[in-house]
Amino acid sequence: MKGFKILSIAIWTAALSLIFHPVVLAEICNRVVAQVNNDVITLYELDNKIKELTGYDSGELKMKDEKKYIETRRKVLDLLVDEKIAFEKIREMGIEVTPGEIDEAIERIKESNQFTQEDLIARLKKQEVSFESYREEIKRQLERNRLINYEVKSKIVIREEEIKDYYSNNKDKFSIIAKVHLATIFLKQEDPSNQEETVALLRKAEDIVFRLKKGEDFGKMAREFSQGPGAEEGGDLGLFKTAQLDPDLLKVLKGMSTGDITRPIIRQAGIQIVKLLEKQDSGVKPFEEVRDAIFQILYKEEIDKRYSSWIKGLREKAYTKIIF
Repeated sequence: MKGFKILSIAIWTAALSLIFHPVVLAEICNRVVAQVNNDVITLYELDNKIKELTGYDSGELKMKDEKKYIETRRKVLDLLVDEKIAFEKIREMGIEVTPGEIDEAIERIKESNQFTQEDLIARLKKQEVSFESYREEIKRQLERNRLINYEVKSKIVIREEEIKDYYSNNKDKFSIIAKVHLATIFLKQEDPSNQEETVALLRKAEDIVFRLKKGEDFGKMAREFSQGPGAEEGGDLGLFKTAQLDPDLLKVLKGMSTGDITRPIIRQAGIQIVKLLEKQDSGVKPFEEVRDAIFQILYKEEIDKRYSSWIKGLREKAYTKIIF
């Protein structure tokens, strides 16, 4: 009887462990890691944010480099604390974003990235993010932007002298790399060692050049005769930095103007005719052309600086407690 009682207690204990063990694990996985005023940050939130920003699960990151993991965890937790403080301010100020505004923001994102709705869904799926979660993130971004606009942006002034100084001190950032836009007709030689074939191919190439100079369309001729890359696109090869070209071709192109066509160029595997579609010399973009871009750079720098200072001030007034 005594043995039966002990066995019953053991079975009951095992049953209890099976019932409550998952709950204990859930509590450990989702325990509170920080308190921010009346709100909390859980380990689940922290781990999700780490994965979102680094692409790695916390466990993977820890295994790769524990020291880096601890540093990353601290930085991400600081970021989450700042977000909690900012969103508390958003609620306090009554900032709201409508579903229609979220839709418009998503449409702008799709348009700027040339995505269809299907493309966007596929990319989110690849990142293991649901469309509903994505909409919620867009909503948070829009709320944050309005907060920044109200608290920070409205106080920013960028002077013309600052823009000009930035241009003068950072001309290397606005340098123009020499580029050429080329199209080609390539006549392939089956046997490069066959002199008779070379002569016949050269005559064919010279006849094509003659016809082109008489005004026939290069693209049409490329589609008809070219056996090289870009033939179906009228011989269009796209843009090249001049540094990418072989020295012999570069030498030929130097004396050419836009629209000019080379004489037949004998290559190892055939004969090439090249048309210079566009030529862009190296140099520095004029100030007027880059002024707005510089303004945006300085504006963003000032926003980041002021936002950091503003959120730091709010954080000093907030009650925060890190629990690790």
